[in-house]
Amino acid sequence: MAPGLDKIDWSAEWLADWRQTGQPLADLVVTEGLSCAQALNRDEAAPLRFVSQSCLPAGEAYEVFIFRAGRCPTRDGLHDFFNGLCWLQFPQTKRRLNQLHVAQIARSGIQPVRGPARDALTLFDENAALLQAPDVLWSALVQKDWAAVFGTLRPMWQQAQLVLFGHALLEKLVQPRKSITAHVYRAHPASKSIADLDAWMAADLSAARLATKPFAHLPVLGVPGWCPGNADSAFYADTTVFRPPK
Repeated sequence: MAPGLDKIDWSAEWLADWRQTGQPLADLVVTEGLSCAQALNRDEAAPLRFVSQSCLPAGEAYEVFIFRAGRCPTRDGLHDFFNGLCWLQFPQTKRRLNQLHVAQIARSGIQPVRGPARDALTLFDENAALLQAPDVLWSALVQKDWAAVFGTLRPMWQQAQLVLFGHALLEKLVQPRKSITAHVYRAHPASKSIADLDAWMAADLSAARLATKPFAHLPVLGVPGWCPGNADSAFYADTTVFRPPK
């Protein structure tokens, strides 16, 4: 059995958008002993095939292999399971990220240091969250005005939608800690459905834009309703997590 999948709490608020797709596939791994790749391939709408990590040819970049072969090397464990789920949930966005990676590799090759564009692409892929929110709430978040974000503007979270995207972020939240922080990208789709969000993101993303690091930082357990403790304003007094702006 892939380690860790039995520890996923699918009732967690941050997994609400992932539960319907992810829980049945995780159950196949936990109860039937399937590999992560085998379980992910059970989804008939999968945009590519998931294969063992051993299928990645020696010397070929991971992103190039996915682009060329339409297959995603997948290890057994939480990290690659959530990566696979992201391909199922956000196929257009994941394909766009893959195309941008491959374009950067074609331009610069595989370097010891990735460079700002590939760094930003990787950061988005691993740790991004997508936020639709009123202007005033977004502005306060960018400014790290935590007293406003989680205090005076707290009711505005009812008008917001935060969807976690990064598979490393989802992996870390299997063992929730107050310090887990997402890189938040502001989204502006016409609809709040995941499919519409996926289509909008795929059209919006570019290497040049991501290289500017257009992210706000958000300790995700601070989101109202995502942690029982944050109903108390003292939760946000921890300046090692809710850091003041520089």
